[in-house]
Amino acid sequence: MSHVVVVGSGPIGSAFAKKLHDLNPSVTITMFEVGPAATKPLGRHVRTLDSDAEMVEAQQKCQGPHAGRAHDASKMHTGVVTARPGTFLVEEKPDSEMPATAMSANVGGMGAHWTCACPRFGAGEVPEFIDRAEYDSDLSEAWAMLKVTQTAFENFPMGKQLREILGAKYNVGRTPDRFVQPMPLAVEVRDDRAWWTGTDVIVSSMANSSRFEIVSETLVTEVIHDGSKATGVVVKDVKTGETREVQADAVFVAGDSIRTPQLLFKSGIRPRALGHYLNDHGQVLGLAELPDSVTDTSGNSAKRGSLSSYSGVSWIPYDRESFPVHAQIMQMDASPIPLQDLKEPRPGAYVGVGLFVPKQVTFEDSVEFSETETDFFGMPKPALHYKWNDEDNRRFAEAKVLLAEVLDTIGTPLGNGPITMPPGSSLHYLGTVRMGQSNDGTSVCDQDSKIWGFENLYVGGNGVIPTETAGNPTPTSMAFAIKAARAVNKGVSK
Repeated sequence: MSHVVVVGSGPIGSAFAKKLHDLNPSVTITMFEVGPAATKPLGRHVRTLDSDAEMVEAQQKCQGPHAGRAHDASKMHTGVVTARPGTFLVEEKPDSEMPATAMSANVGGMGAHWTCACPRFGAGEVPEFIDRAEYDSDLSEAWAMLKVTQTAFENFPMGKQLREILGAKYNVGRTPDRFVQPMPLAVEVRDDRAWWTGTDVIVSSMANSSRFEIVSETLVTEVIHDGSKATGVVVKDVKTGETREVQADAVFVAGDSIRTPQLLFKSGIRPRALGHYLNDHGQVLGLAELPDSVTDTSGNSAKRGSLSSYSGVSWIPYDRESFPVHAQIMQMDASPIPLQDLKEPRPGAYVGVGLFVPKQVTFEDSVEFSETETDFFGMPKPALHYKWNDEDNRRFAEAKVLLAEVLDTIGTPLGNGPITMPPGSSLHYLGTVRMGQSNDGTSVCDQDSKIWGFENLYVGGNGVIPTETAGNPTPTSMAFAIKAARAVNKGVSK
């Protein structure tokens, strides 16, 4: 029987594990996670917990060096960059070039905290060298794992009216698959309640399998290898400090776009592109008040997680030529924009609009690891190098014009103009273990996510994506992990 180690328990590692488990009844899979089990079942989305108190308690367990610390939302209004609840900042210093970069440490990874938006990438966002039919099939499989739907909120009157207004303007010249539409969301509706997908949903079919194990509070400190083949990993119990070696026939590293290259660096696996091409689409946000004609006043249930008549997220898909941003139009119960002292005149009257702006990919944008200093977990300390260049600034200026246009289309803009979020705010970090066509120094792995020069060492996560992107990357990263699982299965089945 073959043994495969998965590093990281987020959506990507979980998708890989599920696919491999389904493909091969002779494989055993051990998944290691540095963080604690913050929820029951393991990896449950915190927004599906039964009370706000339970959610806050779970979030505080996930905050790594700040576990147990209360989140101070008031700082968001003062210009101070803070981590979102359930996460912690990678660099806590005022001169960070990517100050909002954050991560979580818990079973389920960011799958316990994410917004569950699952758009399909448009032209230019998917690497041109990837077989599109295979990608579409794998993406559909990822959607099925996540229980993605576009119908959960589609008939609620406010969202439907908003999409009609926006569609009249932005559907012109587009193919139907890129029309204004409900955002594909990883959510299941049961008993008038939204159950947001965590990684517990992805691995639910393996809950009682003797061939799959999640080991929490265990740091993988090194991949053991001979330069071309991985033979196992070194793990450390974060409670006792004890270390041990775990043998493996293949290793899949899916920490995140910071911790995956960090582990490879610590293991002496340092291809030229490792940590480079760090990418994170920018964000500009705005707020509008809807006219009376688009306002529903039916009220909202007090039941936690219940559906309101103004819930949901609408989507204007990215179009490289006519609309070069990804737009999310969010009712305020789903929006990250703080209302501050604004008081809604009617239920659902305020709508947040967020635009994701593709950033130009450059070698110089990178995460660098120290040879001497260590982070909270005892791994090489990361330093972020990130700049918005002239082209990026041009794109932001264009995005602000588009944002004003969208706000005017749906209602009356509020506030003092667009909010430009600090770098790292999207939590969608890409490129640090990027995929490529050849081992020419500009990529870390091949199209199957296998690290160049290795027989059985694979990487996963948003860091694999090499392209400029506007849309949320999680389902695409899961699609690449599903493809990787097929490749690993071929190797361990020999």
